[in-house]
Amino acid sequence: GLQLGVSAQENSPYSRYGLGDLTPNHNVFTRGMGGIAAAQLDNQSINFTNPASLANINNTIFDVAAEADFRTLKRTNPAGKFNSANAYFSYLQMAFPLATPKMYKKGIRWGMSFGIRPVTKINYKIETNTPPTGAIDSLNTVYEGTGGLNQAFFGTGLRIKNFSIGINAGYMFGNKDYSTKLTFINDSVHYYQSNSANKTRYGGLFINGGMQYDIPVEKDKNGNVKRNIRLGVHGNLQQNISASNDLIRETIVYDGNGNVHRLDSVYEELDVKGKIKYPAMIGAGFSYQGSNWLYGADFEFGNWSNYRYYGQKDLVQNSWMVRVGTQYYPAKENTPVTKYFNFVKYRAGFYYGNDYINTGKNRPEYGFTIGTGMPLTSLRRVSYTGEYVVLNTALEIGNRGNKQTNLRENIVRFSVGISMNARWFQKPKYQ
Repeated sequence: GLQLGVSAQENSPYSRYGLGDLTPNHNVFTRGMGGIAAAQLDNQSINFTNPASLANINNTIFDVAAEADFRTLKRTNPAGKFNSANAYFSYLQMAFPLATPKMYKKGIRWGMSFGIRPVTKINYKIETNTPPTGAIDSLNTVYEGTGGLNQAFFGTGLRIKNFSIGINAGYMFGNKDYSTKLTFINDSVHYYQSNSANKTRYGGLFINGGMQYDIPVEKDKNGNVKRNIRLGVHGNLQQNISASNDLIRETIVYDGNGNVHRLDSVYEELDVKGKIKYPAMIGAGFSYQGSNWLYGADFEFGNWSNYRYYGQKDLVQNSWMVRVGTQYYPAKENTPVTKYFNFVKYRAGFYYGNDYINTGKNRPEYGFTIGTGMPLTSLRRVSYTGEYVVLNTALEIGNRGNKQTNLRENIVRFSVGISMNARWFQKPKYQ
């Protein structure tokens, strides 16, 4: 039968295809709203999904997040159920405003950011045991994979009046290590165990961009916007990533601690150069924001049918996702600072689409989210200095696959991010 080892690893069998499982491409504050990000900006956090939002950075922001997920794999035929729990680093980023007082007066705003984050993860271990039939010995096979894709990025956004434009650029890098270990089990004959390994390292420059446009619906008597509609779009063109591959066939032996040692090399082909085609992607959306409520929706598309690994196709397909979300902020202008929970932002949303990995059956992907944005700084101090710390949380209950795909994956993911705002690098003005 099929056995899945779950010792401190993600153990998602589908992560062996393409570049692995896609990690959430959103800041924690947007994850709580179903992941809507195209038309979102938040003065207290950094939206790296659409770099046009960077133009609205007011303070220096340090933003870091982590997540924990709990996965249940259910197999229909033969019936089986497997659990795993994992904790991950989500992102680390920093942003600050660049606009001068003269630029502000002309309605021009400018900000920049830099950071690092994972884009995909590969982590699985699958063990199969084939019972003996006739002259064939029983066979134990262990399929194992590790790796993933990461981004180190620099971004900048410029706003002129109601229009913002931005770019993220940087370096994409990672590795993709697969192995298959075979053990023949025979009472009278001893066979050496074999290992077939395929190890790829890759890296290359990347660039993506975004735009946002604000349509004020209502202004107060001072000219401040009370209700606003914002349109947003973001995406990247297809990118080529340089890769280096090692192909190894060897006989192995395990020591008493379970470590693998090579006995003999059967075949080796080292440092084979090639390219990985990373596909074009696009996202578009809108948001409506009043003084207390925010609503938004996004549509995302990934052109994964163009993905190539050393010129080879994989079991991947074009993917799409619809996201809908909302945020409620109870505080009004005259709300006393003693009412803490009126200053918490409450978020909810959902998403629905199809996964980019297709092993013969389309895998639907959907989930519901809730989240909060909680001030950790004294509210009196916030109003006095403009410096504050926000704790963003998001809880996602998601599902991939159905009875037709045989393997169904339930994911409960909890994300937490801390966003620290300070007036660094800004000269104080005295009246």
